[in-house]
Amino acid sequence: MRSDTIKKGLERVPHRALLHATGLSRKDLERPFIGVASSFTDLVPGHVGMRDLERYIERGICYAGAVPFFFGIPAICDGIAMGHLGMCYPLASRELIADSIESVCNAHQLDGIVCLTNCDKITPGMIMAAARLNIPTLIVTAGPMLSGRFRKRKLAFVHDTYEGLARAKKGDISEEELTCLEMEACPGAGSCQGLYTANTMACLTETMGMSMPGCGTALAVSARKRRIAQASGERIVEMVKKNIKPRDIITAESIENAITVDMALGGSSNTVLHLMAIAHEAGLKLELKKFDEISKRVPHITNLEPAGPHFMEDVEFSGGIPAVLKRLKAQLHNTTTASGRKIHEIADSAEIADEEVIRSFGRAYHKEGGIAVLYGNLAPKGAVVKQSGVNPQMMTFTGKACVFNREEEAMQAILNGKIKKGDCVVIRYEGPSGGPGMREMLAPTAAIVGLGLANDVALITDGRFSGGTKGPCIGHMSPEAAAGGPIAILKNGDIITIDIPNRTIAVKLTRAQIRKRFKSWKPVPPKIKTGYLARYSRMVSSADKGAVLF
Repeated sequence: MRSDTIKKGLERVPHRALLHATGLSRKDLERPFIGVASSFTDLVPGHVGMRDLERYIERGICYAGAVPFFFGIPAICDGIAMGHLGMCYPLASRELIADSIESVCNAHQLDGIVCLTNCDKITPGMIMAAARLNIPTLIVTAGPMLSGRFRKRKLAFVHDTYEGLARAKKGDISEEELTCLEMEACPGAGSCQGLYTANTMACLTETMGMSMPGCGTALAVSARKRRIAQASGERIVEMVKKNIKPRDIITAESIENAITVDMALGGSSNTVLHLMAIAHEAGLKLELKKFDEISKRVPHITNLEPAGPHFMEDVEFSGGIPAVLKRLKAQLHNTTTASGRKIHEIADSAEIADEEVIRSFGRAYHKEGGIAVLYGNLAPKGAVVKQSGVNPQMMTFTGKACVFNREEEAMQAILNGKIKKGDCVVIRYEGPSGGPGMREMLAPTAAIVGLGLANDVALITDGRFSGGTKGPCIGHMSPEAAAGGPIAILKNGDIITIDIPNRTIAVKLTRAQIRKRFKSWKPVPPKIKTGYLARYSRMVSSADKGAVLF
């Protein structure tokens, strides 16, 4: 066993003494050592229920004859971090999470690891660590939150809070109703109810084979989630004994499967960053164009919040990811999963319980997948849009640029009524390095929707978008402004054209005009000059490379 490094031989007497100090018996030293990286915290709704799941993971590990060791991993709630300095940290924390798990597992020579995770950057950070370490690993995602209720209407976090506040400002709903929405939109533990980044990544983790079948959609408060947690604890011990490693599971084919399911679900555009980062850690080459290639042949067959009426609980009760795999079987590689079962076997054993929630190809919500990649003189290295959340009449758009160098400036202009029909809001210097941390623009996009401008205004940014974003919102503009990308030289009034069907985004300027503007352009000084974010800003790659550290 790998852990023999710290527990076998005469020279390890001091090491064993310290292990005994933790309460281990002599017999325990003969068993596999399994780490449980838990991101439990009282600060994040998606993670507050993890203490319960920890017990069941521990039970499974012990039943299977191994020794569990728990250690903590930081977790940030993107929703709470949104709209202020805090949003610089979530994407940057992804690298800290991967580094933390690597540090603990290698320092203590653990034989295997179960990662208990849920929210946006924690899940990809943990999978990145698994791919990097390449020791037997299972992921347990803690599950989606139940929908809220208000006057018999289902509530979801983004629609009924971020968009709700804009509707209240416009006068469409009362302050009393807004207060009720605030209290009821998030009824308890779990990741936010729609197909935002956390739930998208949970579904893709299951698709890649890094979690047990059914884990991606099993609800946070359910007994089923407890059973999956226990089964994961038992299975990791078997994986250690059989030496089944992440790179046996995370392959070019399994990542293509994840992209395929992502396109079919209409998931968060953040998955582009995360899948590229996971591929990088696994030593695999994944280019931005791969997402668009798959999107063009895989239809969008579910319609979940924020773009549609269904919730994660509806997918769960319709058969979960196994049912989605059943629908997509002909499009999927028959890859191996951590459970020991192959993807096609899982698909064959599934049942689609609701044909409306998980539609057939012939009744797909859209002919293409959820994400599109655009190129043009504004984004020579690409930009990303969640096209499944765009109204058909806004798939092409031409408007006048309203340029802002920070999200807060744009948000103030939107709420103060300065953005009009036909405008294209530009938010720059919010990229991986310039932000730093590539802040999500959920607040301004939700405000645009709440003010009734979703079909009249576009937004482009070198930052990124929450899975909760809908409308013609183009993110990941590469190169970013801080790196001298063309978005840096835009001026108010420039004419910007977005053509999603033809995958283009451009400003009405000649090459000569762009070159002339760059002659007088000077980079904006770093916004943060000390601490982790300053180091992150200097080391992070561009969005088209997954915003990984070099």
